[in-house]
Amino acid sequence: MTTTVIPPVQNPEATVARPQPRPFGLVRHSLALARRSLIKTIRTPEQLLDVTLQPIIFVMLFVFLLGGAIAGDTHQYLQFLLPAIMVQTVVFASVATGVSLNTDLKKGVFDRFRSLPIGRSAPLIGSVLGDLIRYVVATVSLAVCGLVLGFQLVTGVLPALAAVAMTIGFAFCLSWAFVLLGMVMREPGAVQGTAFMVMFPLTFGTGMMAPTDTLPGWLQTWVHINPVAHAMEAARGLMIGGPVAGHLVWVVVWGVGLLAVFAPLAVRAYRRRT
Repeated sequence: MTTTVIPPVQNPEATVARPQPRPFGLVRHSLALARRSLIKTIRTPEQLLDVTLQPIIFVMLFVFLLGGAIAGDTHQYLQFLLPAIMVQTVVFASVATGVSLNTDLKKGVFDRFRSLPIGRSAPLIGSVLGDLIRYVVATVSLAVCGLVLGFQLVTGVLPALAAVAMTIGFAFCLSWAFVLLGMVMREPGAVQGTAFMVMFPLTFGTGMMAPTDTLPGWLQTWVHINPVAHAMEAARGLMIGGPVAGHLVWVVVWGVGLLAVFAPLAVRAYRRRT
C-alpha cells in the first residue's frame, strides 16, 4: 500500500484569483444610474409638466400683466424678463432632485443600491446627472415660448448657448443643497416645502422683474450678494447685451463654493442614512 504525498502550497493566496479594480468605476456607475433616472423620466413624462408649463405661465403672466406698467411696452419687457425667467426656471427645477431622492429612500430603492458593488456616492451623482434633462427641457420650452412672443437674441446664438450652459452648470451646483435636504429629511413633502422657502427669496429677491436701482436700499444689498441675481444678470448680458464678466465671476465662485460645501455633506448624510 502506497501513500501519495502532496507538497504543501508555499503561497496559498497566489492561487486565488483576485478581481482587478476597473478604472473609472465611480464614473461608470454614476452614468449607469443617470441612465436609470432618464428612463424613469421618459416613462413618466408627467414629471416634466412643471418645467414645460411653469415657465410659459410665468412669462405670459409677467409680460402682459406687468410689462406695460414697468417697461411701457410688452416687447421691451419680454427682452428684459426672459433671460431671468430662464435662470429662475432651471433653478426651480433643481429642487426636484432632492424630492426624488427622498422618495427613493422611503421606497427602499437605496437598500438595493447598497447591496451592489458600486461607489457609495454613485446613486447621488447619477440622480443629479439624470435630472439635467429637466434643465434642458425647461430651457427649450422657454426658448420656444419666447420666440413665439417675439424675443430677439441681440448677441447671437453662441452667447445665448453660453448663457444656457452657465445656467445649467449653476443649477447643477445648487442642486446638491437640495440633495442634502433629501438625505436629512424624512418626508418628500418636507423637502419640497423647505426648498421652496429657500428658493423664493433667492429667485424673486433679484432684479428679475424690475431693475435693481428701483428697489429699496435693503433689497438692493441682498440683490448684490444673491448668486441667483448674478446668474440672471450674466444671462441678460449674454443674450441681450450688457455687463457679463463681473457677474459671471460671481456665478463661478458661488457655484464652486456650493458644490464644495454641499456635495460632501450630502454624501456623508447618505452614508449615515443607508
